[in-house]
Amino acid sequence: MGDKARPSAWLTSCMHLTVSSPVPSLAAIRQIEATPLAQAMPWASTYDLIAASARAHADQAALTFLHTAQPGGAATCWTYRELLQGIHQTANALHGLQVGPQDVTAILLPGGLAYHLALWGGEAAGIVQPLNPLLSEEKLLSLLQASQAKVLIAHGVEDDSQMLAKALRLQEKLPHLKTLLLVHPDGQALPSPLPAGAQDFHALRRQQNADRLLSERVFSAQDIAAYFHTGGTTGAPKLARHSHGAQVFTAWANATMQGFQPSDVTINGYPLFHVAGVLPGALCSLAIGMHVIIPTAALFREREVLQNYWRLVEHHGCTLMSGVPTVLAALAGVPLEGANISRLRAVRTGAAPLPPELALRFERHFGLAVHESLGMTETAGLSTVAPPGLSAPAGCVGWPLPHARVRVVALTADDQASTRDLPPNEKGMVLYQGPNLFSGYLDAKETQRSFTSDGWLITGDVGFLDNEGRLHLSGRAKDLIIRGGHNIDPKVIEDALGAHPAVALCAAVGAPDAYAGELPVAFATLKAGQQVSPEALLAFTAERVDEAPAKPKSITLLERMPVTNVGKIYKPELRTLATAAVVQSLAERVFANLPTHPDKWPQVMAEGDTPVTVDATATPPADWAQLKPLLEALPVKLRLLEP
Repeated sequence: MGDKARPSAWLTSCMHLTVSSPVPSLAAIRQIEATPLAQAMPWASTYDLIAASARAHADQAALTFLHTAQPGGAATCWTYRELLQGIHQTANALHGLQVGPQDVTAILLPGGLAYHLALWGGEAAGIVQPLNPLLSEEKLLSLLQASQAKVLIAHGVEDDSQMLAKALRLQEKLPHLKTLLLVHPDGQALPSPLPAGAQDFHALRRQQNADRLLSERVFSAQDIAAYFHTGGTTGAPKLARHSHGAQVFTAWANATMQGFQPSDVTINGYPLFHVAGVLPGALCSLAIGMHVIIPTAALFREREVLQNYWRLVEHHGCTLMSGVPTVLAALAGVPLEGANISRLRAVRTGAAPLPPELALRFERHFGLAVHESLGMTETAGLSTVAPPGLSAPAGCVGWPLPHARVRVVALTADDQASTRDLPPNEKGMVLYQGPNLFSGYLDAKETQRSFTSDGWLITGDVGFLDNEGRLHLSGRAKDLIIRGGHNIDPKVIEDALGAHPAVALCAAVGAPDAYAGELPVAFATLKAGQQVSPEALLAFTAERVDEAPAKPKSITLLERMPVTNVGKIYKPELRTLATAAVVQSLAERVFANLPTHPDKWPQVMAEGDTPVTVDATATPPADWAQLKPLLEALPVKLRLLEP
């Protein structure tokens, strides 16, 4: 058969992704854009992209799962041929369970090889829904109800994670969840008998054809590949829909911008329920043919992985590394102890602004420049990249991806996006358009709120474009501290406080104030073995913050900085702590002048990111009446338990 007679599916399976060197300039990106996107990126689906790579790199290592965090410890490696066979088997098993292109397969697993089968086999059969196993059962239930998932692929052994117990309870409560596929973490057979409605994932897939998709599915780039949970404004489930085309574009653009090679090796410690772990971290790596190391089932949450990180880099010959700023901060405190990391050529971070002091520490201690990217669930994990070799200050997240565009517009009085474009070097709201824009949320009203009237995604990020077209970020619009109508960028405080040699992590938030609305306060953790008082840190920071209204009113030292499951500092919990401190101070001020016994003073309780509770059930009503108006004057929701 000549090439002209071959079907398009055959062509895309043979045309695997290859790139040259990292892009050096905006002009180089424009040159890339001269090639039509359909020609540069011919793959209609994530399956086509991975299959093409697997056939080109069949005998190369694709995934290595580390059973322990010890260099040279037990590990399981799959070649690209074995990965593709497993994807075929998984997709065929789901097809046999009547999972079609519109049906959802949910995933509740720890890190591991099976997660990749569930992801890519699930997308080859239908739509996947990765779930964060640390979410409450109530939240998981609401997410599965929203997606109407037909199959749940879940952890199949009883252990401290409680995933199996959660999965069984979820199945009982969801009539539409027809099948539970349970996974043994080591790929072994699960002990019989299995719970009603459950099957052994590995046993089922090994019965399937491993050479092709039995569904003979013809993909369209517009087909929905995945539902990703992301934060919402209403508390209701907020599921972002990714098309196959959007995910493929992210992989292609990321590799193209950064010059990835099949000889590259990287440790992917991001969770695979998070878009960073799935797309820039996994799909992009697999598309190019590189070797991905999975550092234990707990990934970067395993302390030993961080403690042994540099030795793992040496042992596996890693050339690329990536982690959120909090992970990099932890690694900056881990000595090399003779580890040879000379093969590392690029370090990447994202998800939160990079503190300048942390960038300097990495360069000083390890000789490694840290480059930043910007991405969010709604842009399939990526929108701008600072390529390796780019010399730029911390906070510069680089150029928009090829065929994508970024605008910066002025903020309105309530910190929303206006229609007025700003000139270079002026801060405003970042807007985005590109081929990897998500296909909207399941909730159409949420989708409408996320876009401007002319179709630009409102990212929620605050930043500016410089004279070279590079985007610089300062933070999230929702994180701005608004003091008497004056917008304070928390990054100004964080950069000043973070420059102290004893500070490991820090964050600034607004504390509620009846007069000003918010006042800036900061929280910090210290490096191991360091000691410094909050007062000394406050004086140090105030000297380095030029604007008087932005100087923090207090600095609180924490044993542990609250972070999300992907490692970003979780500011809602810090706002709760700040609110509790204000409420406690008001209560002490009032009751210090009253004869009330301290046992009957109101109790102030802060837990997670929920409203601060003030329990005054034991407080004399007349005394409570003196405090209550002060609390009601605060511009924040409180839970008041009155006498």
